[in-house]
Amino acid sequence: MTDHGTTDHGAAERDTPERGTHDRGTHDRGGVAADPSPLFPPRAASPFSSQRAALAGVVAIPVTPFDEAGNVDRATYRALLRRLLDGGVTVVTPNGNTGEFYALSPEERLLVTELTVAEAAGGAAVLAGVGHDLHTAVTSARHARDAGASMIMIHQPVHPYVSQEGWVDYHRAIADAVPGLGVVPYVRNPQLEGRTLARLGALCPNVVGVKYAVPDAARFAAFARDAGLDRFVWVAGLAELYAPAYWAAGATGFTSGLVNVAPDLSIALLTALRAADYPGAMRIWERIRPFEELRAARQSADNVSVVKEALAVLGLCRREVRPPSRTLPGDVRAEVAALVRGWSL
Repeated sequence: MTDHGTTDHGAAERDTPERGTHDRGTHDRGGVAADPSPLFPPRAASPFSSQRAALAGVVAIPVTPFDEAGNVDRATYRALLRRLLDGGVTVVTPNGNTGEFYALSPEERLLVTELTVAEAAGGAAVLAGVGHDLHTAVTSARHARDAGASMIMIHQPVHPYVSQEGWVDYHRAIADAVPGLGVVPYVRNPQLEGRTLARLGALCPNVVGVKYAVPDAARFAAFARDAGLDRFVWVAGLAELYAPAYWAAGATGFTSGLVNVAPDLSIALLTALRAADYPGAMRIWERIRPFEELRAARQSADNVSVVKEALAVLGLCRREVRPPSRTLPGDVRAEVAALVRGWSL
């Protein structure tokens, strides 16, 4: 089995590149040691160091293109992945929400994972999305392991009744099934408590990061500190629109669907944030804000449709999405086209 978790974001040899100046002040954002104090001796290398390093960056969520017959377009999917990798992306999440996870069949989800690992071929970390009922999630996690992924992202349980204890039990069962993989819970539930995640982390050392997607920066800051700011790598799960605010509160990576369309913009935002260049980051943020607001409107109803429309404008992918998503009406399509063409100026 090929280990695809060894890729770094220029942060090799660091156990926790994501923490830097937030707490001890002995490392800068680039992870370069600066006069280490005997009060804080170097930490022993973690078996999940490479996975932690990979999460501290742009976590790309690829779209899943469909052909004229409505099937997964394998060749186009790999071409889109190659464009991401050539654009500087070093961690990809097949079967994320921008990949229409819930609209794919079980067989298609396995296929997308396999295609991703094959195209990444050791050049990027693969963080495979898993979820649904516990049996399906465990089966998908083991398949991702056997295919060669180095991490899994566990989608928030889709169930009307989720207790704090049951949330731990669900994630623990999946994490325990693949002890050699890094595990990243996808947190969208504002009622989840930070101490609940702390309990999961104490039980499962392979839970290495958190994709936090509750649209409340103050809640995120409190949740991360209640759970353990240094215990996990914190990924801003609401993409570029929330990345600067979450970064200031402790995130060191962010997810992105925009990166499918304009990888240079996403990488530029990451570079500015890593350099603590917040004015520069906000200039980039303003450029992409209208696009991300289209995706976020009406509870993200057109999240995937906007990205696929932009790819269609560039001639890279068909615009079709599966229900309950829908293709965009003509006026919104024109707006997306204008934004994308403006970026190329």
